[in-house]
Amino acid sequence: MRRFPASRFLLRRPRGFTLIEILVVVVILGILAAIVVPRVMERPGEARVTRAKQDIAGIVTALNLYKLDNFSYPSNEQGLEALVAKPSGQPDAPNWKGPYLDRMPKDPWGKPYQYQRPGQHGEVDVYSNGADGRPGGEGEAADVGNWE
Repeated sequence: MRRFPASRFLLRRPRGFTLIEILVVVVILGILAAIVVPRVMERPGEARVTRAKQDIAGIVTALNLYKLDNFSYPSNEQGLEALVAKPSGQPDAPNWKGPYLDRMPKDPWGKPYQYQRPGQHGEVDVYSNGADGRPGGEGEAADVGNWE
């Protein structure tokens, strides 16, 4: 069995990446970015609508818990803030066990979610007026609500 002197291995320095290897990686990353980024950037409106739908589903779940505890939904005057802090006024919330939400989220366009009781589409309506902040609209400006 042949033994190698330890000094032979100690004199060798660790080898780093060459400039060519680094340039190849940068070119590959550039090509991937050129393909992926435009596809992702085309869909921010769809992502906002999806987030609004998820927020509304969470708010409706919190409203249903509120109703289970207090036997009715909050009034229009009490609004969605009744999910964050115990409401005053009528209907009374005798068994309020909140907060049902840590904080009231804003819609993806930075506006508060709307609440209506009784709703036009059900017992309660929770909705966002979309990107334009006005009722109706199409595309990203369309209303997003719990009736969809």
